[in-house]
Amino acid sequence: MFWKSIALATGLALAAGSLHADPSFWKYEWPNTDFENTSVDNWVQIMSGGPPKDGIPALTNPDFKPAAQESRIGDREPVITVELDGQVARAYPIRYLTWHEIVNDEFGPYKVAVTFCPLCNSGITFDRHVNGQVLTFGVSGKLRNSDMVMYDRETESWWQQAIGEAIVGELNGTKLTALPTWMESWKQFKDRNPQGIVMEQPKFGRQYGRNPYESYDSSRRPFLYNGENPPHGIPPLARVVRIGDRAWPLTRLSKEGEVREQGVRISWQAGQASALDGRSIAQSRDVGTVRVRDAATGKDLPHDVMFAFAFHAFWPNGTWMLGN
Repeated sequence: MFWKSIALATGLALAAGSLHADPSFWKYEWPNTDFENTSVDNWVQIMSGGPPKDGIPALTNPDFKPAAQESRIGDREPVITVELDGQVARAYPIRYLTWHEIVNDEFGPYKVAVTFCPLCNSGITFDRHVNGQVLTFGVSGKLRNSDMVMYDRETESWWQQAIGEAIVGELNGTKLTALPTWMESWKQFKDRNPQGIVMEQPKFGRQYGRNPYESYDSSRRPFLYNGENPPHGIPPLARVVRIGDRAWPLTRLSKEGEVREQGVRISWQAGQASALDGRSIAQSRDVGTVRVRDAATGKDLPHDVMFAFAFHAFWPNGTWMLGN
């Protein structure tokens, strides 16, 4: 399995983490990055995920086709859905994002980065407008708390994907705006958007549709993570719905179907396959689809469905919405 072979190749990183405690270790690869400007207080947390800078190739301005013409994608396969005002609904299949992790796209007034970190199950879409310029993002090859570290090609600042914030470089401390998108099954997207469009298969030699992280979401420990386990006995790789600094366990939502609290309405519906279970994404177990809306207006809200360990790592003082 891909992720296990990488784990073997880089497994000494945890034991030898102190060797990377000085940011000068990374300067040979990143001569244009200002490492003096950083919010990282423990450089042992920054690790190589295996591939080098751009070894996982981000995509820019991909091609699309009508959803009705797509035949490769299985009905239960997950896609990230982008439905923004006045624009045709777009689907970004996880079968492609698993191998590329970032898609830089633009349409109408929107310039977005659709991101997916397989090791955290974190799928977030960001506005690429920052301080009057439009950034283009790539994959650094680095991980922090097992979450993808992105970088922008304009300043080569490093960005933490899970929190949407620059952590190293000229733009350190700058935050990206998350957009109200979500992950759902391909069938759920098509049924609601018969006139929608879907990202075409990239022209790379990848085994699209195969999960290179087979059985990862049933592992006992995350890959290249040496932080604390979540509280309340929640397994590290259990999924939670994160809204701001609050987390709702997916186990609770799948039992209750819908939760209304803290001004939000969270619904769960079966029908979406895990991207990180079986060898074939289409044949993987059902983890369901989550929608998060404002309880008063019904508008979709930015959120993330991520692993519990990642929520605890980045929001150590966050609130766990466990119910009664």
